Amino acid sequence: MTLFATSRQLTLDLTTPPAHARADFLAAPANEAALRVLDQPLSWPQGRMLLIGPEGSGKTHMAAFWAAENGARRISAAALRPDAADLLAAEGGAVVVEDADHAGFAAGAEQALFHLWNLCGPRDCLLLLTARQAPRDWGLVLPDLRSRMDAMPQVHLGPPDETLLAAVLVKLFADRQLSVSAGLIDWLVLHMDRDLGLARRLVAAMDRAAMAEKGPVTRRIAADLLDNLSAERA
Repeated sequence: MTLFATSRQLTLDLTTPPAHARADFLAAPANEAALRVLDQPLSWPQGRMLLIGPEGSGKTHMAAFWAAENGARRISAAALRPDAADLLAAEGGAVVVEDADHAGFAAGAEQALFHLWNLCGPRDCLLLLTARQAPRDWGLVLPDLRSRMDAMPQVHLGPPDETLLAAVLVKLFADRQLSVSAGLIDWLVLHMDRDLGLARRLVAAMDRAAMAEKGPVTRRIAADLLDNLSAERA
């Protein structure tokens, strides 16, 4: 959608929120092991699990449907506060802390995560954390929290294969209500890195470009933006 204000043209991103139900999840070899672990929470050591994967790998989607199926409360690590831990860790309940690798950079978040860890065990409350990196790279200051995070059982999301990358691209375009040809999907899979974070940024940029040009998503737009995004990462 494009709005006009005097001589300025503004392009607004009015995408449909991504579909995060289990039925919308794209199962593949890259996430098979993680999905199997998430589906057996009663087997988690002390009811705790850390899901690690790069940007765009599906952590948020998996956390969303896992939370829905297990009645879990969801919160981002950056929003954690020490006084909220008691409310989050319900007796016999479940809680998801997303982007736990941000806890080391948010005021009060480390202490809150430490409290949450200590409360979940005695209360038989399942605890699922998501992060892009292993705890050693979170910048944690509290030694007791660092030791607990290092000892936490982990499951990793692997790199996508061509089939998963193509399916993710189709879903990203569909989430934005964009109609693209199978040929464009095939071209993107052949020319881009197997990076789901890059796929998300690329589709968003293509959507903005197409709206600005008031036309369809084309291979020319895709090629130009892919070159730009690849140069930024270099």
